[in-house]
Amino acid sequence: MSRTLYDLAGEDPACRFSPFCWRSRLALAHKGLDAEAVPWRFTEPDRLAFSGQGKVPVLVDGGRVVADSWAIACWLEDRYPDRPSLFDGEGGRAVSRFVNAWADGVLHPQVARMVVTDIPPLLAPSDRAYFRESREQRFGMPLERVSADRVDRVGAFRRELLHPLRVTLGQQPWLGGEAPCYADYIVFGAFQWARVCSDFELLEDGDPVAAWRERVLDLHGGVARAVPSRRMAPGPAAAAQ
Repeated sequence: MSRTLYDLAGEDPACRFSPFCWRSRLALAHKGLDAEAVPWRFTEPDRLAFSGQGKVPVLVDGGRVVADSWAIACWLEDRYPDRPSLFDGEGGRAVSRFVNAWADGVLHPQVARMVVTDIPPLLAPSDRAYFRESREQRFGMPLERVSADRVDRVGAFRRELLHPLRVTLGQQPWLGGEAPCYADYIVFGAFQWARVCSDFELLEDGDPVAAWRERVLDLHGGVARAVPSRRMAPGPAAAAQ
């Protein structure tokens, strides 16, 4: 059965930075399911018309079209129960729903304020004006001002917002306990977003959260690590710094 995942990309098709798409890519890898990751860009809504909406990720699995990362995770769990579980039961699914809401509503807005200014140079020329206009409307200020205070803000981000993650990962290797689960992929998506788009480091060496991020990067044959970090990437990403 063929599968296709429509996945947000920069000008370089190898630059895949959407935190939501990373949730789905890692969910597929966790299940051991292959999918062609098709690059999609902000100004290509018509290419998603078949899905009835205009955002990625979109999974086409045989004859089924599934949009939204949470819906994709639930589809994969229910459609392929014989594969490794993303939730380890309905209790895990319920907790992951909470983690999903926390990441979307708390973690992502803070990460965005520290990396969003670094994204436009990575985008295709046709996407840059759209991105600037839409994000300036969202933040209510010029894009250059959004991340201007990130050096001052990152300390509180590390110390306060990440405290629950740090305590948890100081006592167990994964948010899922002894093995990774979908909750790990939800949270990791935000850090992969920052890693691919920005040379501003959100985490300190020695932090259990940083060590966990490294472990997730190596999961499933290193699928996440294969996309270079902005801090050390050659080619277009590095040239944009």
